[in-house]
Amino acid sequence: MQIDYLTSTDTLGLIAGSLTTIAFIPQVIKTWRSKSAEDVSIVMFILFITGVLLWCIYGWEIHAKPVMIANIITFILASTILGLKLYFEDPSKENL
Repeated sequence: MQIDYLTSTDTLGLIAGSLTTIAFIPQVIKTWRSKSAEDVSIVMFILFITGVLLWCIYGWEIHAKPVMIANIITFILASTILGLKLYFEDPSKENL
């Protein structure tokens, strides 16, 4: 049985990925609480989410767990923000 230990490079990657991923949490909370994502650019988030998806694939291809973990979580958070923007901007919601 082989135990994989984190190298200092892996640790650095995990710290960097954690910080950039955690940075999205306040925006998700703010968007959810305010029920508005008026200032969020759809084009920017689509491009960003596409880039994050490509980072996930890249991490998979090079077997870099820190890259995969951070970008999968970031993908989920960024997709949540985009989904909330689309949901809260739905014109049919105004009549509810």
